[in-house]
Amino acid sequence: MSTVEVRELDALRAGDEEAFVALVRRHQAAMVRVAQIYVSRQDVAEEVVQEAWVGALRGLDRFEGRSSLKTWLFRIVINLAKTRAAREGRTIPFSALRAPANVPEPAVDPERFRPPDDPVRPGQWAPNPSEWPEQRLLEAETLALIEQAIEALPDNQRAVISLRDLEGWSAEEVCNALEVSETNQRVLLHRARSKVRRALERHLDE
Repeated sequence: MSTVEVRELDALRAGDEEAFVALVRRHQAAMVRVAQIYVSRQDVAEEVVQEAWVGALRGLDRFEGRSSLKTWLFRIVINLAKTRAAREGRTIPFSALRAPANVPEPAVDPERFRPPDDPVRPGQWAPNPSEWPEQRLLEAETLALIEQAIEALPDNQRAVISLRDLEGWSAEEVCNALEVSETNQRVLLHRARSKVRRALERHLDE
């Protein structure tokens, strides 16, 4: 934990209301979006997050600081959302989350991606055949299509791409929150990005 996080944790443990309000403001919206990866409705996601805040406050004294405060909070949300999703009959296949390479999918041409040592965007999509027109990518219709493509992904891939590309998490944060290896996280992200890219290519070719 950073020095800032240690001070924040001390304030929270001391019952500093302003520190708690600041924490909620910083993470509430993202926590709801993460919960929605697992549960079917926003109102249910909001209930999960409320329960997570209560659990976090009760568990502050047991938090040992082995991960960041943010990772700890979101892991609480994810665990509660998984439990709620199981009740709804909507579950992520954990075997696929922990060993995605064992779940066969069509291979993706490696040329669609930049090499791992690319100095600008290592491992990310390469333009095909040229840079996509920025104006079209910013159109509401295209953004809606991206959201639809992500929503249509298998749950395990949707969880990873949502955290990496929508929430802006690092690979390490995703691995810690979902409790998966770096290799499995990379496989899931690769497959998810490939499918979203294909959906975009079909749309932009029309």
